[in-house]
Amino acid sequence: MGTPEPLDAGAPNPAQETPRRDAAPLRGSRRSSRRLPKRAAIGRRSFASTLKALDELAASGAKVSVRVTDLDRGTTVLAGDDFVTLPIAGLGVVPLLIEVAAGFESGRLDPLEIVDRSEIDPVTVAGVWQHLKAPALPLADLAVLAAATGDALAANALLARVGLPAVRARIEALGLTRSALLDRFRDARGPDDAPHFALGTASELAEVFAALVNSTVVSAGISAQVAEWLSLNHDLSLVAAATGLDPFSHENDEHGMLFINKTGRDAGVRVEAGVLAGPRAGVSYALIVCFDDLSILHRVRAHEAFRVLGVDLMEYVY
Repeated sequence: MGTPEPLDAGAPNPAQETPRRDAAPLRGSRRSSRRLPKRAAIGRRSFASTLKALDELAASGAKVSVRVTDLDRGTTVLAGDDFVTLPIAGLGVVPLLIEVAAGFESGRLDPLEIVDRSEIDPVTVAGVWQHLKAPALPLADLAVLAAATGDALAANALLARVGLPAVRARIEALGLTRSALLDRFRDARGPDDAPHFALGTASELAEVFAALVNSTVVSAGISAQVAEWLSLNHDLSLVAAATGLDPFSHENDEHGMLFINKTGRDAGVRVEAGVLAGPRAGVSYALIVCFDDLSILHRVRAHEAFRVLGVDLMEYVY
């Protein structure tokens, strides 16, 4: 694991670039001007607990990649093997959602275009559409399901509509040189299938989420649309467990916290990336852990490392 750069517990650098005005609805409206006294914040902004938890995972044979970036300063707060490409499971839907939002904005896709479930190969790994009576849904609703519930069938329907080459071109246009969407979701992967749904790095995942809240992913409108979809995500069981947010309505949190995230889960793979902003600071983050999923205890140990990072992030932004 790498060691974090020195942390500045003082006020933001007055010489830093002023945030984009069109980013205000995301980063400004939910951040109060209240600041903790400098002395009170000293000692609360260390990621020592996270480093210890991740080092223990790495010592047990897990592959770990982590990146935390301060949104206001643009500096790296914590990094460890953040350039290493690893499986990211369901987090691969983020560039897919970006491509879908771009299609909506340009008019290439109609948000109300109906997709029939019977035309999509069945997949049961995750999601709720497979359990619903509605046999067909519009593209806009499928995007919500893919973002909010990790719905594999909805994601596959979107991917079938826009095409894998278009998503790969979008990934390239975003400058994500170490990320890739390889295939659709499958219940089982055979020798002729891609070994994973998607690949990525903690560095690039954190950059994408920072760009979403800074309104620089393609356009301000596309950034806002994708961020809105991701704000509906129900999986707050990993890093987000430390936030205390309601998993079913956290986008309306009365405490003014800005939070969006996406998780990815597969056999021996746990991933989360997102943005967390409070009164002191805002961060983008990503953590990828690939481990031997030999027992519940192995899985719990991996999950606990995500929650330790969540606690450290909360102490950093509050």
